[in-house]
Amino acid sequence: MAEQVLKRHELGANRQQRVWQSIVKEAKSATVREPDMASLFHSTVLNHSSFRDSISFFLSSILADTNVPSMTIQSIFHQALLSEPMIIDQMLDDLLAHYNRDPACNETIIPLLYFKGYHAIQSYRIAHWLWLQGRHQLALYLRHLMHEHFDVDIHPAAVLGSGIMLDHATGLVVGETAVIGDDVSILHDVTLGGSGNQNGKRHPRVGSGVLISAGAKLLGNITVGDCAKIGAGSVVLVDVPAHSTVAGVPARIVSKSRNKVPAMEMDQSLGGKSRE
Repeated sequence: MAEQVLKRHELGANRQQRVWQSIVKEAKSATVREPDMASLFHSTVLNHSSFRDSISFFLSSILADTNVPSMTIQSIFHQALLSEPMIIDQMLDDLLAHYNRDPACNETIIPLLYFKGYHAIQSYRIAHWLWLQGRHQLALYLRHLMHEHFDVDIHPAAVLGSGIMLDHATGLVVGETAVIGDDVSILHDVTLGGSGNQNGKRHPRVGSGVLISAGAKLLGNITVGDCAKIGAGSVVLVDVPAHSTVAGVPARIVSKSRNKVPAMEMDQSLGGKSRE
């Protein structure tokens, strides 16, 4: 796909249409290459006229159960995306985050159809919209379905930015008062958890451009600054300055770099020297 189609901050209907046209083109090509999967490509992409309709249909078919059927969930998706069009821009930001950061993702259709981390965060976005509408029971039930199908637990009250990449995503937990900024990359088995049973803010606030590596645990009412990197398996109990790399149990600063955005580089090594 032409690089200009993938501009992260090119918002609005024009970008939506261009990315959707790319997905349709890839679906048509995939149907020729893999005819045994033609029904999947037709039902999820080629039978629809927009990204909004495609993702609403596909995720509702995954999340449906005997209590809340597919048509009901699809209707909820449509309500959310029609009343809050910005959610579609966030969904596209997340899709392009996978495309641009994951070397295993060489087509825009791949996150839409196959990446459960992408599926989970888009389901969260609808649950969050429900939560803000005061429909807490339905939001929590959608969270339950997300956990059952994707092994991802994001509380619908948590606040997540756009351009989020959940790589593999298995075992991710994000608590009720957690906040995650824009352009963040999070690997599997990560916890943004609370500490204590007090009310109020009790979960981490993560800035933009942050990389949280596999197995990291961030606990309590702490702040992780912009463009920080959390090493794999670390347990973070105190604030992390911006542009710092922390690692260990408990985590400590091991390096700094003011010129990098770890979420974009996806480098989980602990190297790097201060460039102050």
